[in-house]
Amino acid sequence: MRIDEIKVSKAIMATFQEKFVRSLDVDVAIVGGGPAGMVCGYYLAKAGKRVVLFERKLSVGGGMWGGGMMFNEIVVQHQAKEILDAFAIRSKKYDEYQYTADAVECVSGLCLKAVQAGLTVFNLMSVEDVMVRNKKVTGLVLNWTAVEMANLHVDPMTMRAKHVVDATGHAAEVVRIVERKSDIRLKTKTGKMMGEGSMCAHEGELATLRNSKEVCGGLSVCGMCANAVFGGPRMGPIFGGMLLSGRKVAQELTKKV
Repeated sequence: MRIDEIKVSKAIMATFQEKFVRSLDVDVAIVGGGPAGMVCGYYLAKAGKRVVLFERKLSVGGGMWGGGMMFNEIVVQHQAKEILDAFAIRSKKYDEYQYTADAVECVSGLCLKAVQAGLTVFNLMSVEDVMVRNKKVTGLVLNWTAVEMANLHVDPMTMRAKHVVDATGHAAEVVRIVERKSDIRLKTKTGKMMGEGSMCAHEGELATLRNSKEVCGGLSVCGMCANAVFGGPRMGPIFGGMLLSGRKVAQELTKKV
């Protein structure tokens, strides 16, 4: 049998269209494919929720790929090891509190298990706006990342979600859009984004979990985004808080949507 290039193109177009249309009205939409977003998507999918994740870059994984300063090993504290175990990611005990793991295996394992659990991932898509109804976030406005990068005047398309999760890391991109374009008051001390603090790994990890929650109607935050919104410090290449925060938000939303 000869391979027909046109049939290859048709197969890609037909299956992608079906997947995309199916993802335009879901229970939860996650923005950002770093470790927190991936873990959140995994646990939501495992709970039977219709969940989709949008990542603006070509690859998922966020800052986890590079470990610390391109030494591609990561650290997780002992409380988060059970999440690595759930994803069948190998880890090595370093001391009584810390475990190390290969960064590439971590990202690959998180992605594989999340997609196999039912999470739908779209890479190379950017969120340029949100839909707001009655001061509640009800969906996302999407465009191709290439359109954004080229600064082309191409109109976006929209999707609806019962709840949105901002997992875009330090940038807190979705929350910034809400703050800039709507009159919604955030559930922070100031009602606005409070900004990320300087490095303090211990407090940063605790704050990540504490701050991973709903920030306004229809919108929650997890991972480093949570500290950027609620004013917690950054923590560097220890990723236990990222994993735990994704699971926490997923568990909360499983009861809510």
